Amino acid sequence: MKQLFLLVSLLFSCDYLTAAPYSAPFWLPGGDLQTIFAATLNPVPNVDYRRERWELPDGDFVDADWVDNAPENHAASPIVVLFHGLEGNSQSAYARALMAAVKAKGWRGVVIHFRGCSGEPNRLPRVYYAGDAPEIDLFLSRVRSHAPSVPIYAVGVSLGGNALLKWLGEKGDKAAIIIDKAIAVSAPIDLAASADSLDKGLNRLIYTPMFVDSMRPKALEMTQRFPGLLSEEKIKAAKTIHDIDNAVTAVLYGATDAEDYYAKNASKPWLASIRLPTLILNAKNDPFIPASSLPTADEVSGLVTLEYPDTGGHAGFPRDNNWFATHLLEFFQAEHLSASD
Repeated sequence: MKQLFLLVSLLFSCDYLTAAPYSAPFWLPGGDLQTIFAATLNPVPNVDYRRERWELPDGDFVDADWVDNAPENHAASPIVVLFHGLEGNSQSAYARALMAAVKAKGWRGVVIHFRGCSGEPNRLPRVYYAGDAPEIDLFLSRVRSHAPSVPIYAVGVSLGGNALLKWLGEKGDKAAIIIDKAIAVSAPIDLAASADSLDKGLNRLIYTPMFVDSMRPKALEMTQRFPGLLSEEKIKAAKTIHDIDNAVTAVLYGATDAEDYYAKNASKPWLASIRLPTLILNAKNDPFIPASSLPTADEVSGLVTLEYPDTGGHAGFPRDNNWFATHLLEFFQAEHLSASD
């Protein structure tokens, strides 16, 4: 029976995969150009958000930016929850592209900022991290408690995608009580492999300084508010992702070092435990994520669809018809087996 269930699940996945494959425009070759163009030059609409501040049980807060439809439709319209990537927010190009499509469809959407990413420092000496399943659980449970009877779909991009996948695997069957489907886009499922990739070659010249220089001021500000917690010297000297994770993330997470942090927070070991329809979308030419590190079909549950187009870059997939948002919403609307079928 289990083998039959998995076979039928895979058939559903295959039908979806052949529906609308991605290919980059001929004039935009290579993963780097596709990544940079999507993040900085690809036209995306402005989105009017309604911000809510959520007070957390530990005394901290996060900000949730909502897109709403007509109030009379709130009781029935699905909700799409987006978890952003490293140093992202509701103004990231992928967030605006998706939330604009959600609103145009008559659905509701919310971008939930990880701590410290909404423009205001968080109160506690705690940072968001790549496997932050407890935060994902807290945030999604809150959305479900306020909307007990509508479909809720979750999207995680890059770091947010890894955290979402780890939560799905850890939660198992219980995740389906909270959400209906999930998508992880450009998720660094093997954190160590992605960190190594970012710290080498062209990546170290283009992308790594951008991430480190964005994280450094927040970390230095934390050293002033919480003396003795972090090493100001190590933060100032950090030049790579490994450096900043050794100096900040691993310390605040409680890991011995960056490698220990990567091993404990990678979602890859949890993918076989996912028990609701989930799409993993990664381009093979993603400059951050080696294609060799992507999971194979025998490493994931039968309810996980693996979609690895040859092109697309990192959190990119630029095309003039907003392929990215359209494709994600099509997955949410497609018919899939439930874990109980």
